Amino acid sequence: MHADNWAIKAKRMGYRSRAVFKLEEILDKLHSDKTYKNVLDLGSAPGGWSQYISLMHHKTKIFAIDLLDMDPITGVTFIKDDIGNIDDINIINPYKGKFDLVISDIAPNLSGIKSVDDENIFELNLMSINIANKYSKDTNAAMIIKTFQNNNLKSLRKHMELLFKIVQTYKPAASKNKSAEIYLYGAR
Repeated sequence: MHADNWAIKAKRMGYRSRAVFKLEEILDKLHSDKTYKNVLDLGSAPGGWSQYISLMHHKTKIFAIDLLDMDPITGVTFIKDDIGNIDDINIINPYKGKFDLVISDIAPNLSGIKSVDDENIFELNLMSINIANKYSKDTNAAMIIKTFQNNNLKSLRKHMELLFKIVQTYKPAASKNKSAEIYLYGAR
């Protein structure tokens, strides 16, 4: 399917973004029958991933955090804040160590300067992985994170491998061919 067709399909199906198909493909490849009790969505706006999880898993508690505004989604608790402040978000603290799935489609505002952008992406990704490590269950938990193919990918993956038993790389069909975006999946 052509990249633009994914956006058209998302709109036709009522999804907030084409990114939903990336998450759907990764989850289907990994464990389509798994249910989630608690999900943490880092960098959630516009909400496509939270929306998908809420539609597929009605009984799941979903917490979504972003600096940007996000329109409400039934079954999703949205917190407008920086993910770096997660330890200060009282509504999430009782769930520390209880998330089955942490998802992060977060990306920084790009400056156009490759070295600066790569470093900003790396820092956000590291923060997301460390949050997932701290807030996920010790067993039967997973993380999906968007990153980019660049000089930092190898060290990012190594860091993730220290915290998760299994780490796999995915390039979903809904990703644009020319895009450097790639997804890492970690499981405990």
